[in-house]
Amino acid sequence: MTSRPAFPALIAMLATGMPATACASTTMRPSSTPPLRVATYNVSLYDEAAGGVIRRLEAGDDGARKVAAVLQRLRPDLVLLNEFDYDPDGRAADLFQRRYLEVPQAGGGNALHYPYRYFGPVNTGEPSGLDLDGNGRVGGEGRDRGNDAWGYGLHPGQYGMLVLSRHPIDADAVRSFRLLRWSAMPDAIRPHHPTQRGDFHSDEVWQQLRLSSKSHWDVPVRTPLGRLHFLVSHPTPPVFDGPEDRNGARNADELRLWREYLDNDPADHAWLCDDAGRCGGLAAGERFVIAGDLNNDPNDGDGRHDAIRALIDHPRVLRHAPPRSEGAVVVARTAGGANAAHVGDPAEDTGDFGPKVGNLRLDYVLPSVGLRWHGGGVFWPVPGGEDAVIAHASDHHAVWVDLVADE
Repeated sequence: MTSRPAFPALIAMLATGMPATACASTTMRPSSTPPLRVATYNVSLYDEAAGGVIRRLEAGDDGARKVAAVLQRLRPDLVLLNEFDYDPDGRAADLFQRRYLEVPQAGGGNALHYPYRYFGPVNTGEPSGLDLDGNGRVGGEGRDRGNDAWGYGLHPGQYGMLVLSRHPIDADAVRSFRLLRWSAMPDAIRPHHPTQRGDFHSDEVWQQLRLSSKSHWDVPVRTPLGRLHFLVSHPTPPVFDGPEDRNGARNADELRLWREYLDNDPADHAWLCDDAGRCGGLAAGERFVIAGDLNNDPNDGDGRHDAIRALIDHPRVLRHAPPRSEGAVVVARTAGGANAAHVGDPAEDTGDFGPKVGNLRLDYVLPSVGLRWHGGGVFWPVPGGEDAVIAHASDHHAVWVDLVADE
């Protein structure tokens, strides 16, 4: 069993602000009864050395300033930060809050304060003691060590997750599925080596291998719209493997975990047990938002696209127009490379991954039925614009949606 840390309020939230003008698909917030703004942002605040992010934040980090500036512009009420290195004492989160979010940043807005947060251990960098990459050795140095961790990482907590909220988090009710074994999932996609005609992992390894490359959390938040389950994760990229496609298979089943969680048929979900031993999925009628860098585009790039499409199309997920930006369209048209062969709408892309990969839609905020879409966007300004200076701290861009109750 893994303890789930709860952290008290830091400081009361100050004034709300208006969203950045450079972002498309935005609905302005009315002054009374504002919608709930929910966001996800892969911030790339990780370091290859344990404690490296803490040292960078103490010294003054330009990337962290830009991330804070984006958040100060968007001012989400509830946000998931992916690739924010985890440390058990929360020093990095404290530093980011006090020295970056609470300080007006160039290109940003007023100081931004989050009274509540949630974070916990992740599988990245945690040694498994097993040969997970099939090279005949356990552990080693550098990438060899990372490949044999439960989730790829060079130290425990690398590429972690951090939830920040203006509204109270019910920490005692948080569910984590970090320890759930991949083989527990019925009809799991067990990686198969196509040339050696056998399973990639031995039975011993397969029976122990964890499904979540970081973690899957259900974080209940008491919002003005009522209790909202923030379902957050960061599945493995479906690359950096071989012909067995072990990362592609894992990504697909990490996405499937949320679909199973929403299905929640008691007769079929006794296997779906969290780290505290509670089994089953999300009860019918509960409202939620799925958020994260899900590392799968519905149309382009690597990955099993049917997995993300099935999640977007789940009956409990609200149908709405995807968040968009003008900047992504301009970059897709001018950068060339892989973008020329893409079939998806470039306005929906959320990150730029170079000429060999191109722009992709990898970051999602998917609300549930029972909520009503009020607007949204991707913070991807047109290159050369005033806002472009703060938009490139990461190869991902912040995605947000505004929600109101479905009356």
